[in-house]
Amino acid sequence: MPLRLPDRLPAIELLKHENIFVMDHSRATTQDIRPLKIVILNLMPLKITTETDLIRLLSNTPLQLEIYFMKLKSHTPKNTPIEHMMMFYKDFAELRRQKFDGMIITGAPVEQMAFEEVTYWDEMRQIFDWAKTHVTSTLYICWAAQAGLYYYYGIPKYPLEKKKFGIFEQRALLPTLPIFRGFDDTFCMPHSRHTEVHRADIAAHGELTILAEGEESGVSMVMARGGREFFITGHLEYAPDTLDREYRRDKDVRDDVEMPQNYYRDDRPELGPRVTWRAHANLLYNNWINYYVYQETPYNIDDIR
Repeated sequence: MPLRLPDRLPAIELLKHENIFVMDHSRATTQDIRPLKIVILNLMPLKITTETDLIRLLSNTPLQLEIYFMKLKSHTPKNTPIEHMMMFYKDFAELRRQKFDGMIITGAPVEQMAFEEVTYWDEMRQIFDWAKTHVTSTLYICWAAQAGLYYYYGIPKYPLEKKKFGIFEQRALLPTLPIFRGFDDTFCMPHSRHTEVHRADIAAHGELTILAEGEESGVSMVMARGGREFFITGHLEYAPDTLDREYRRDKDVRDDVEMPQNYYRDDRPELGPRVTWRAHANLLYNNWINYYVYQETPYNIDDIR
């Protein structure tokens, strides 16, 4: 089954060129199916790019999903047209009375700031509290993962000596969990961050389970409340050229930018990236939707607690 998306969302036409089947709202309403409601709090600067990346992965499920986009009232994005935000996004205040089968909270370009210094931290705290009782399962990505671990469980973040930037091999520590169904012994994950969480802090917390980690990148996946919360410190959703665009953007304005590790063929940017993470990205999102959203959410969505 396809995704139900808002009419005229730019991602629809972009993904049709990749032969990905998506359905706008007008057509979807003709089908007598209770779709899973998924809300995305998109904190990334390039909203349309992130929308497309996530929808590409979510479209791989056979279930029908109805996608909502949430924005913050306390923050105005600078890199996305205001018309796009007004047409496709709703404030948290408009959505907070609803319940959702699944939620995704993206990373944000504020990781070098203390959480309390982020201008929209108070609103994020409200959303974190709301998600615990209004969403069946939530994926927290990169900065959102660190923020969620800090807010819910008191796990601090630490600055890195240099940016963790590239593709890093991960090992699943509990490979029989449904989230890893179909995974190989190791899998790759893109990372692009200036801070980290420490294994010892997480391992000492009885409510948290470390699911995956890498020798170079550290803890990459953490689970809480039996899968109602997943914290992912990397970016499995990234498109093949995302790190390349980030590298070239930064290289144009600074002289100290290092090339992303384990990314370019033969470490030569002119040869392009060697894509090693897409299969596991599709598996992870499909497993999350199937085992932790669809099979756990009540048929009556108002029964979510």
